[in-house]
Amino acid sequence: MEPENHKTKAVNVLRSRICDPKFIFNNDYPDSNYSKLKFMISSSVTEACNNSILLLGPRGSGKNAVLEVVIQDLLQEYPDSISVIRLNGLLHSDDVSAFKEIARQLCMEHQLLFSKAASFDDNSQFMVAILRECGLAHKTVIFVLEEFDLFAQGKQRLLYSLLDAMQSITSQAVVLGISCRLDADQLLEKRVRSRFSHRKLLFLPPSMEDSQKLLMHILKLPIDSSFPHDYATEFNTKVQNIIEDRKFKETLQKYLNVDSSVKHLLRFLFCAVSHMDLQTGFLSQESFEIAFSSIQRQPKLECLRNCSNLELHILVCMKRLEVKEKSLCNFNSVMKEYKSMHDSFRTSEYYSRNVCLRAFEHLLHLEMIYFTDNRGQNLSVEFRPVKLLISSAELHQGLRAYNSCPAYLIKLMDREG
Repeated sequence: MEPENHKTKAVNVLRSRICDPKFIFNNDYPDSNYSKLKFMISSSVTEACNNSILLLGPRGSGKNAVLEVVIQDLLQEYPDSISVIRLNGLLHSDDVSAFKEIARQLCMEHQLLFSKAASFDDNSQFMVAILRECGLAHKTVIFVLEEFDLFAQGKQRLLYSLLDAMQSITSQAVVLGISCRLDADQLLEKRVRSRFSHRKLLFLPPSMEDSQKLLMHILKLPIDSSFPHDYATEFNTKVQNIIEDRKFKETLQKYLNVDSSVKHLLRFLFCAVSHMDLQTGFLSQESFEIAFSSIQRQPKLECLRNCSNLELHILVCMKRLEVKEKSLCNFNSVMKEYKSMHDSFRTSEYYSRNVCLRAFEHLLHLEMIYFTDNRGQNLSVEFRPVKLLISSAELHQGLRAYNSCPAYLIKLMDREG
């Protein structure tokens, strides 16, 4: 096999790992949420007992990913002893639609005819009957309730019916609630809470140390026949050196300060792997820096790219007024500064007041500037005080990135900066 093939294969292997939740979350550490969740559900299956568990944590922390890995593992281990019913609070928070969806999925699972005309009570009784039959057949029904807190609104009839049916010794079910609200169990009514098992798993964003371990786990190539031994060893050494490098840690910390969730960390890693140099076949510090700069969204700079020359002039005028300790200004004061700047630099372009007013209103629409209060709503736009919503550094960077920006505007910002 040619060296180029190994380099391409390395990129493909790393990408497939990043996109594979099983590789990322399937670890056998006793303290991991994967191990805890798998133990609780498998115990319910093997011991024929009921259970209810809440998976809590911010979005992107891996709740759904870990649950899916656990369910897939259990379906392989107990293919004839598990059926999964999935509901989402964004779609099924209404009790009627929730019971109808449960009945539909149960009918599909057990190859029964589903009746769309069935009433709420019919579907509720059907669910209880199926749970009883599954219990007698030693089959566990797993209910996955995403956005669990939305089911805890209103009369909570779905939750009460589910948990109450699980009190019977003949039923065999597990209710798994997934929520971003850490106080989701406190939203439950007393009658529902008394039937809940109060088992909770907390998913937290990874720390700096955990993030480094995860990166090493994903990026380390196997030392076996699939890659040349020397190449894999050197690749792993370079990855280890990058992760331990102080500059890389600073870049990673900046990214984690923006969003420390596993989901966004994997996105960052995928982007870094995609920028791997195929000539050398190794990841470098630059790969991660490019990934950081490409992922980091800068909406203000994106808006600046779509601004006209006149709008850039208005923004620079407002920034100059800020430097002159006039952070609050209105359209009339901006026009005075605009005229002063035109007279100083003798520019060829000078727009009429009406054209400038339309550009000023467009900047308000883009939210590059904003009215400082609502008390002057009856006043004309020209007289209402406004303030900039963009920093000097962002404006300076935006002007430099703008291809057709007049050179004197950049010089002005250099002088003010």
